[in-house]
Amino acid sequence: MKRVTNIMIQRRIVTVFLFALIVVAVIAVRLGYVQFVLSDFLIEEAEELWSRDIVFEPERGRIVDVNEEVLAENVSAPTIMVVPRQVENPEKTAEQLADVLEMSYDSALEAMQKNERIVILQPEGRKISEEKAMAVQMLDLAGIYIADDSIRHYPNGAYLSHVLGFSGVDNQGLTGLELMYEDMLSGTEGSLSFYSDAKGQRMERMADKYTPPVDGYDLQLTIDSRVQTIMERELDIAEEKYNPDGAIAIAVNPKDGSVLGMSSRPNFDPANYQEISAEVYNRNLPIWSTYEPGSTFKIITLAAALEEGVVDLEEDEYVDDGAIEVGGTELHCWKKGGHGHQTFLEVVQNSCNPGFIVLGQKIGKEKLFSYIDQFGFGQKTGIDLQGEATGIMFDLDNVGPVELATTSFGQGVSVTPIQQVMAVSAAVNGGYLYEPYVAKTFLDPVNGEEVNKSEPVMKQRIISSETSEEVREALESVVALGTGRGAYVDGYRIGGKTGTAQKVGENGRYLENNHIVSFIGFAPANDPEIVVYVAVDNPKDTVQFGGVVAAPIVGTIIEDSLRALGVERQEDGIEKEYEWPEAPPVEVPDLIGLKKAELQEYLLSLELDIIGEGDYIIDQAPEAGEKVEEGSKIRLVLGDK
Repeated sequence: MKRVTNIMIQRRIVTVFLFALIVVAVIAVRLGYVQFVLSDFLIEEAEELWSRDIVFEPERGRIVDVNEEVLAENVSAPTIMVVPRQVENPEKTAEQLADVLEMSYDSALEAMQKNERIVILQPEGRKISEEKAMAVQMLDLAGIYIADDSIRHYPNGAYLSHVLGFSGVDNQGLTGLELMYEDMLSGTEGSLSFYSDAKGQRMERMADKYTPPVDGYDLQLTIDSRVQTIMERELDIAEEKYNPDGAIAIAVNPKDGSVLGMSSRPNFDPANYQEISAEVYNRNLPIWSTYEPGSTFKIITLAAALEEGVVDLEEDEYVDDGAIEVGGTELHCWKKGGHGHQTFLEVVQNSCNPGFIVLGQKIGKEKLFSYIDQFGFGQKTGIDLQGEATGIMFDLDNVGPVELATTSFGQGVSVTPIQQVMAVSAAVNGGYLYEPYVAKTFLDPVNGEEVNKSEPVMKQRIISSETSEEVREALESVVALGTGRGAYVDGYRIGGKTGTAQKVGENGRYLENNHIVSFIGFAPANDPEIVVYVAVDNPKDTVQFGGVVAAPIVGTIIEDSLRALGVERQEDGIEKEYEWPEAPPVEVPDLIGLKKAELQEYLLSLELDIIGEGDYIIDQAPEAGEKVEEGSKIRLVLGDK
């Protein structure tokens, strides 16, 4: 009996021992698992509990033009951060900060007493000047930190504002390219992590951990500041001269679809966008606005007619008596009484509505609307800017004789400016329709190397090179001999077309004396390097015709842009046919080497600006042979021979 009891005791001891051994083994395995498998995770968790992070904003990528002129950049603007538990004397600290940051003592003290890890003093301590940041640093206050930060700076103010857009207080893109390419421009945040105990006191034995921010990529545009500056200047002049409801200008390279310049009025300063109505900064008019194009649309009808071979501009003729009846409706020419007997080339030069109606009828509605579709109307161009509209075209099933007629000369349909520019570019570049684009490439901010480059996108070919050449020649004659004379520039072969579009009121009727006047031009006419479109909405105190208001603006933009781009002058273009009260230009004579007393016989129609002393002319500007308007001023430099 006693032996049985001992055996049972022994078994119990063994059982307890084995159970204890199992428990110890489980604990050992668990400790090993924690030590060797979970150690990194647990250390990270612990560091997360101990650490306090001061965020360092990355540098937002700059935006530069095609020649790397800065259009948007960053300016240092530090931010003040408070770690409340490390503040040794909240009242004194609040008093000193309030004095430097020009904020209320109560607001500063409230920040010191918050039960939070880190508090940003805002708005007074957010994105402050370097001078204020230095003043705070000199105070050497416990628990007060200065974090690197920046604000977006647009060095040229309202320049290119609708294209660039702007970013918010957190440097996040809100409109324009800033929003379109937010992911590439923004970069990745960095931080400085320091360690503190449960009471918020800094743990001196643990080293701070710094994670550097990764700056955003720089964005290089196709925009050429030389062209953009000229466009901005001319729109400013037009705004001052005509007090319009609005104005737009676009310039593109027709050979690849790259946008050289884009602007509109009213515009805004991106740095002060809060002061401007959202209707202004949210609407990039060159891609957003839609309206009847008027006669600039006739270029599409012309190209379709030539490609289909339904007209010979030199041989075929049309007699215009000022009106034409279509489907029981009488449609009028802009010129009362009409243009009389014309070749179809003169129909183009005179922008004769009835003549273009006849061309539309010759083409037929299926063919004409097929070309309109191929040229990109009624659909987005695909430009890399937000807010693009599609315009409105007739449904082919609803096109009758009247709709065909009005569409032929640009009435009854709705298009965007960028659609017109790209369509005309296709008509004059050999027939190739390109997708317009503004972003050229992204650049590494450290080494400047290309990261992601945009390539031209050719959508389709619409007309032949022979047809495109005919279109160019006809439109060059419009500028030299027709309604586009205001755009003529001696030495630069410019082609183009006027447009005077009626605006529809709230009652659905056309407004009186309220038009969008426009002109689209290109040059050189034999090998286009630039296409420019300008539209002025309801210019005041002037005749509202595209040839009077918009054509001279386009002529100036093209002339100055081609000079800036280094395009040489040509002497083989069509000579302008001057009409009263216009006067032909005067050729500047060679005056270098002449005596001052001999000047009178040479400069009967030019004014003189003489500088220097002496009896002989040693220099002059403009140079001999250049043509200038009658009455222009010639600068002469005098000296001894």
